[in-house]
Amino acid sequence: MRYSRAKPAAQGFLQDLVNCPSMSKPRYLVLGVLLGLAAALGLGASGQPPVVCKTAGVAVLMAVWWITEAVSICFTGLLPLILFPLLGILPGTAIAPMYMKEVIFLFIGGFILAYAVERWGLHRRIALWIILHMGASPARLLAGFMLAGWFLSMWILNTAAATLLLPAALAVLDELRERSNGNDFGLTTPLLLGVAFSTSIGGTATLIGTMPNLVLKDFYAQNFPALPGLTFAQWFAFGLPLSAFMLLVCWLLLKHFWLREKGVVLDVHAVRERYLNLGPVQYEEKVMAFAFGLTILAWFTMAEIPFGSFVFPGWVPALGLEAYIQESTIAMAVVGLLFLWPARSTKSNIIGWAEVERIPIGVIFLFGGGFALAAGLDSSGLSNWIAGQLSGLEGQPLLLIVVGLCLFTTFFTELTSNTATTILMLSLLLPMTKSLEIHPLAIMLPVTITASYAFMLPVATPPNTIVFASGQLAVRDMVRVGIWLNLIGTMAVVAASHFIGSRIFGF
Repeated sequence: MRYSRAKPAAQGFLQDLVNCPSMSKPRYLVLGVLLGLAAALGLGASGQPPVVCKTAGVAVLMAVWWITEAVSICFTGLLPLILFPLLGILPGTAIAPMYMKEVIFLFIGGFILAYAVERWGLHRRIALWIILHMGASPARLLAGFMLAGWFLSMWILNTAAATLLLPAALAVLDELRERSNGNDFGLTTPLLLGVAFSTSIGGTATLIGTMPNLVLKDFYAQNFPALPGLTFAQWFAFGLPLSAFMLLVCWLLLKHFWLREKGVVLDVHAVRERYLNLGPVQYEEKVMAFAFGLTILAWFTMAEIPFGSFVFPGWVPALGLEAYIQESTIAMAVVGLLFLWPARSTKSNIIGWAEVERIPIGVIFLFGGGFALAAGLDSSGLSNWIAGQLSGLEGQPLLLIVVGLCLFTTFFTELTSNTATTILMLSLLLPMTKSLEIHPLAIMLPVTITASYAFMLPVATPPNTIVFASGQLAVRDMVRVGIWLNLIGTMAVVAASHFIGSRIFGF
């Protein structure tokens, strides 16, 4: 599907994305049912208990429907709520709470804050300022857009960051063509790809940057309650250098493949005009900047932070509230404060109910479906059976296993939702970590990150789809540089996990 540059195609796509649209594909619907039945009957023939067979059938059915998008991936997430009680796997009272877990409110709070930033235009001002101050050569302009996308996607949904930057990028390209007799100085392809790739990379730098990160946070807390949970500061210490390295690699590759002309100075009049049209910083923008800064500071300092021999105690332990306050508490507290804080330019508050109504309920179903599936695998005993089948890996080097899993994940995600892929992979990796008797994050962390490092195809990530919808990119252009990013990204994630993650997370 192609979109005209004149219409806000990316914005429409964002709304479609959070509503999880999908047209029913009968052949894949039937395929999922048949393969689910085959898995159940096959395990039954091998002597497995009925509950294990039925759970395997549901798991395979969900996997096929997620992979093929036979029906909305968000609806597929509701299948455990329907099938587990009907098949006698788990009661509805055990399944329903999986769809409104604590981490869901971190997701909800993050979305509301992002929508409020978007409402008052703070993200637009930040992006245009970065672009203007990076310089006017093709390479520096590309770096400016990528830096803006990388930074914004740490704090707001990478889809929203790409949606913001695409119109600005198209405006700059139009301006260049008009002032240079149709010459874009080879900037069209790398600039659009830079917007897509930088927003995907930036989303991995923070715990709230992309949905697979949040899936891992709760999956880990739910299945390994005896181990320390993932904190915002820990993730940032690991994710920031990794994502910064990948951003640099991405910029160098795009520059190498497309930006050949030297000494060219571009006129970025369109960007400057857009920035000046914003006028002075408004009161509401200042409030949002302060609120976001306060939220991030609270996330960073809520737990202990070592500085050599000195250890910052963290404000949550200092208050004796470790068992009560999580990242979601902070996010929702700030949302609540802004919900009561009056705006000056309108007769409303900084956050209104309109921002709350935009929460993507379909993605919550997708999250919950993953948690419910994992609970079914564990309670039925299917996880133990899978662990038994993986016993042959015990003699293999852990590094080799992690590399293989990450390579599979990054290329598998080219054809599926990265959130759905993460849910499936974590469910399968749970018994593996128990079978190999290793720290779960040694495998789960790199696999989760590589689920967001899929750069080759338009369907791989929402930012890829958004920029491809501009109609100014060819798939071969995305594949040309994307395959290198997939491979380099996998190796970088594995290396970072082995050398940095092991020290930060203690595995």
